[in-house]
Amino acid sequence: MSNSATRIIIAVTGASGSIYADDLIERLLCSDSNVTEIAIVRSKNAMQVWAHELQKSWPGHDKIAYFDSHDFNAPFASGSSKWDAMVVIPASMGTVARIAHGISDELITRTADVFLKERRSLIICPRESPMSPIHLSNLLSLSQMGALIMPASPSFYAPATDIKQLVGSITQRIIDHLGISQEHTYRWGEQ
Repeated sequence: MSNSATRIIIAVTGASGSIYADDLIERLLCSDSNVTEIAIVRSKNAMQVWAHELQKSWPGHDKIAYFDSHDFNAPFASGSSKWDAMVVIPASMGTVARIAHGISDELITRTADVFLKERRSLIICPRESPMSPIHLSNLLSLSQMGALIMPASPSFYAPATDIKQLVGSITQRIIDHLGISQEHTYRWGEQ
């Protein structure tokens, strides 16, 4: 992506790892970038997993709009929309499979389908281990279609002292791929 993304969709599925979505949203809101809108689409299972794992409310902010997972009237459900990027974080293997096979049965999969067909920035952050050959095949298919696959696998070369810093090693890389500048990012070979 050559320019900074200004309108970003964060899709949260029911995979474990709500902390990744929470950290990404927080970093986007705190960045000094030109992010003007953040649309958050949550699956029904994402709501339950978020409550269980994080035990806190979803963030509120004037840049954030929430969309029901079955709201096909959302502006980004059409290829004529002008949203810049979509991040599916954490991505369940069921959602990955439906996206890879063009099954647009709810807003997350429909929007990912739009982003693939329009050749827009789509980042998928799977959270599963181990992965079966079916999972790997679906992820390979999505990569070949143009999606960027970024497994939620933290780096350990940065001097992390807590889980939030490990999570940040993933969300910072996502923000890099969105073309958004960020300060205080540890990079390999830099001090």
